[in-house]
Amino acid sequence: MKHEIEVVCPSCSPKTPVLHEVLKSGQNPVVKCKECEYVHPTKIENKKPVNIRVVVSKADESFKRSIQLDPDQVVYEDDELIVEDESEDEVYPIIVTSIESNEIRVDGTKAGDIDTIWGRSIDEVIVKVAIKNGSKTESFNKRVPGGYDFVVGDEDDVQGKKFIITHIKIRNGEFCSSKGETVEAKHIKRVYATPVKVRAWGEGKSAWSLGRKARNW
Repeated sequence: MKHEIEVVCPSCSPKTPVLHEVLKSGQNPVVKCKECEYVHPTKIENKKPVNIRVVVSKADESFKRSIQLDPDQVVYEDDELIVEDESEDEVYPIIVTSIESNEIRVDGTKAGDIDTIWGRSIDEVIVKVAIKNGSKTESFNKRVPGGYDFVVGDEDDVQGKKFIITHIKIRNGEFCSSKGETVEAKHIKRVYATPVKVRAWGEGKSAWSLGRKARNW
């Protein structure tokens, strides 16, 4: 996730703060203006972090946690955040699915204006796999790390069944169907596949060759 802040831009907005991407943090931060792409040093005021309520969805359950963020940090839907639970010594990497600010849903805003963040846990996810065999389609759930790669055209397996991926539906509604296209599990809505056909013994061999082999003792 890119860290973004609002500061003045010497090139296009010397008086009014505008959104910048932080290229270098520390004592001498460097930022790039999102309006005109001007790169310049700036001063970043270290403000006290704000504590934000987070509703984490993991598999079939949801639970509440909290996260501390710089009040000027801009958070968007689909950003990735790390939610730490010190009481249970747990860490939950999430993808932001919804943001509430002043009792309304927004696509993104500064952390200081956020009431609640909803997020989907991506440390381990369940990917739905639909395997089509003729007119019959079977559905399976494959539990994998969020960073697990599914590749169109590659072979994989679930519950002992081997399959070849034909296309992948991403959570934003788009499809990947070109061989070699790769999508991480945390972004996948569903994987579509066909079964790997197991060649029966002797398949593809003539009766003559099989008989010849049988007599070769």
